Amino acid sequence: MDRCNWPGNNALMIEYHDKEWGVPLHDDQKLFEFLVLDAFQAGLSWQTIINKRENFRIAFDNFDAQKIALYDAAKIDALLNDAGIIRNRLKIYATISNAKAFLKIQQRDGSFDAFIWQFTKGRTLINHPTSLKEIPARSNESDAMSKALVKEGFKFVGSTICYAFMQAAGMVNDHLTCCFRQSELGNPLQELTKDSI
Repeated sequence: MDRCNWPGNNALMIEYHDKEWGVPLHDDQKLFEFLVLDAFQAGLSWQTIINKRENFRIAFDNFDAQKIALYDAAKIDALLNDAGIIRNRLKIYATISNAKAFLKIQQRDGSFDAFIWQFTKGRTLINHPTSLKEIPARSNESDAMSKALVKEGFKFVGSTICYAFMQAAGMVNDHLTCCFRQSELGNPLQELTKDSI
């Protein structure tokens, strides 16, 4: 079975690729999870994050934004001493402020899902890369998302991080044309060209 080559031989990476990456996601808590994980990935490999994902889930209360928004100094100290996660003070503080911004959007728009999918007009952008070098690090959509999230008070949401989030949340399908998931996830009714946006 042919798949994208970036998961390598890592079982967790393969499972993530086969079951999650590129699948349209509309669950607010899962969307927040990917926002948190992509922010922690900044400057690191995705494999590092995937290998620590279960530890992140435990440390951050299963990515419950309501709980994270209330983290106090004691909880922050505990996170900074938790070897199971990435112990980066700026990213931990960003996660707390991002949880607060996330909750404000939920309250205002009814769901974070309604807010975040506006950048692709509620559709999956289907690319047809034949190699990893054809997959961009950012796009006009991720630029717009980054700008909007910063305006809402989010941190660690540069365009590259936003594009990785879009890939994870299925807002973009960047599976290689040779990958079995490209066709499984590819729905012509969802496909938009850049010209049609």
